[in-house]
Amino acid sequence: MQYAMKKNQLEIACFNYESALIAQENGADRIELCENMKLGGTTPNSILVVKVRESINIKMHVIIRPRGGDFVYSDEELTEMKQDIKQYKKLGVDGFVFGVLKENGKVNKKQNKELVHLAHPLSCTFHRAFDVVKDVEKSLEDVIECGFKTILTSGQGINVEEGITVLEKIQKLAGDRIEIMPGGGLRSSNIKLLQEKLDLTFYHSSAITNGSEIANPEEIKELRNFL
Repeated sequence: MQYAMKKNQLEIACFNYESALIAQENGADRIELCENMKLGGTTPNSILVVKVRESINIKMHVIIRPRGGDFVYSDEELTEMKQDIKQYKKLGVDGFVFGVLKENGKVNKKQNKELVHLAHPLSCTFHRAFDVVKDVEKSLEDVIECGFKTILTSGQGINVEEGITVLEKIQKLAGDRIEIMPGGGLRSSNIKLLQEKLDLTFYHSSAITNGSEIANPEEIKELRNFL
C-alpha cells in the first residue's frame, strides 16, 4: 500500500511556540502549526513559522487558512493563500493543510488543484472543511483527484467518537489512494475506540486538556503509549 506505515503516528495541532516544543519533547511524529485556536486555526505568522522551524526537527505542516468561518474564499483570499504557500515553502516546512469549498458545499477542485500544484513537491492535507461537505463519497473522490495526500476529518461528527462510522467508511473507500487522519476531540480517553475500527494511520490531536491553548505533555505521552 502506498500510504501504509509500520505503526500509527501522532500529529499534534500546535497553536503556539510552546506547544511545538512540548510536542517534539514528548514523542509527536509531526506538528500542524496554526494560530487562533478559537477560530479553529488560521495561518500562522511567518515569525512564528521561522522560530518553530529553527527549534524542532520533527516534521512540520502549516495550515493555510486566512480567516475563521466558512471555507469559501474570495479571489483576494485565494491570492493570500498562494502567497503564504510560496513564502513558507522557502522556510523549510514539510507540508501544508488547507481546503477550499464551493458555496454549495462541494469541493472546489479548481482552486484546490491550484494550491496543491503550488505546494508541490510538499504534501498537502485537506483539513476539516471535509466535515461540512454535502456528499462525503463524492467529496472523497474530488479530494483525491486534487492531489491531496491526507484528509483530516472527524467523520463529520462533533468529535471523532460521533464520526467513527463515517471515518471507517471513508477509510475503506479510500484504500491506499489517500490517508484518512482522524482528528477533532481525539484524546487518550477515546483513541483506543478508533484503533479498533481503523487501519494504521496518523492520529491528530491538540492534546489540550485544561482549557488553555498549550498542549499537555502528559496527554501527548498517553496518546503515544497507545500507538
